[in-house]
Amino acid sequence: MSRRLLAIFVLLAVAFAILTGLAVRSGILGPRQQTAAVGGPFQMIDQSGRTVDDSVLKGKWSAVFFGFTQCPDACPTTLFALGQTQKLLGDRAKDFQTVFISVDPARDTPKQLAAYLANDAFPKGTLGLTGTPAQVDTTAKAYHVFYQKAGEGTDYTVNHSTMTYLMDKHGRFACLIPYGETPQQMAAQIERTMRAGPQGTSC
Repeated sequence: MSRRLLAIFVLLAVAFAILTGLAVRSGILGPRQQTAAVGGPFQMIDQSGRTVDDSVLKGKWSAVFFGFTQCPDACPTTLFALGQTQKLLGDRAKDFQTVFISVDPARDTPKQLAAYLANDAFPKGTLGLTGTPAQVDTTAKAYHVFYQKAGEGTDYTVNHSTMTYLMDKHGRFACLIPYGETPQQMAAQIERTMRAGPQGTSC
């Protein structure tokens, strides 16, 4: 092989590798190849004060959302949408749960979470999780969630990611649900993924 042909071959190989990497990151080659590192073991405290681990995600499809109870916009908006989504799922709702994970452990005690999630507009049976700062940080890192305290004193806020993570019945990542989707869009995506099964396609 001439040096010119060899150089062309190398360039083509590099270009293919780059394009393949971009395709995987964008989901073109399917979600399962890119999601292995999303989620993982954790230990936290639920709104009843019970210590739980990632096994709470097994047995049902779970919509996992990270937020905090004093969030003024994204959190109540998402939980309200998930509450409507739960109703739209009909019989499939028995195999679905919402999991709200606090990124504000200093204020979100189990008691505070219980009171917040008792809102009738939010999904029935929502599991609220909090814990020590270290526990919250470990869980957030497992899901690649960004969060950062903003402000001082007792009136601070927390900037955070607003995506919802759909996990399958084995506790494995299925796909991301973008912030701002309507309950109808959410329900359609979740039902499609449920029908496809754990080895199926992403929503």
